[in-house]
Amino acid sequence: MRELLEAVADGHLSPSEAEAELRGYATNDAGRFDAARKQRRGIPEAILAEGKTPAQVVALTETALETTDRALVTRTDDDQLDALETALEDSFPDATLERWGTSVRVVTPAFDQPSLDATVGVVTAGTVDGPVADEAELVPRDAGATIDRVEDVGVAALDRTLDQVDRFRAADVLIVAAGREGALPTVIAGLVDTPVIAVPVSSGYGFGGDGEAALAGLLQSCTVLSVVNIDAGFVAGAQATLIARAIDDARDSSP
Repeated sequence: MRELLEAVADGHLSPSEAEAELRGYATNDAGRFDAARKQRRGIPEAILAEGKTPAQVVALTETALETTDRALVTRTDDDQLDALETALEDSFPDATLERWGTSVRVVTPAFDQPSLDATVGVVTAGTVDGPVADEAELVPRDAGATIDRVEDVGVAALDRTLDQVDRFRAADVLIVAAGREGALPTVIAGLVDTPVIAVPVSSGYGFGGDGEAALAGLLQSCTVLSVVNIDAGFVAGAQATLIARAIDDARDSSP
């Protein structure tokens, strides 16, 4: 405790960093950022931008950078991104901002980029499923896994699915995003011995067109797979990352 107080007094630690050390989280006007989640859970906290003001997104991102040297931000809009880029020019001018669709990763030069000896396949049934897949990709990419992105291989033209089977089988874990009736994850899971995490997407129209049909179909799948909630790309990415990390640990410990 005294060392932390002295570090704050000397300017070596900010109050937010000291609070994160003591409590595991840091508080700002936008909420409490869980700075210890990576150590506790294996996955860092992400900042869900949806429903937040640009100022709140900026405040939480700056707190994340201050306490963990990186920030993951999902479901951003243009106003939030513009505010974030402008603010970071002053508060963290050396930080690097990377963007995948509406998902953003910001890292400072102090961030020690990990590396995993594991490949996560991220597969979309159609182009409309891309934003959810972007969110899913953000987490294993941040963890240092190799990403193999396979786009637009929905079962309406099954040949384009079968053409990619070798890539599916080469991955250590697969995230498969599909809307409409959600058939693609079931088909792929029947062709591979790789863990498949299915993400039903709220694409489509008419009865069940908000993702309900895809979710129901995937929950009733006769092939072995896991299913997350509708549009829950981050959850799928987090689950895939935990699997990839376990595979990496096993490879490291093998003789």
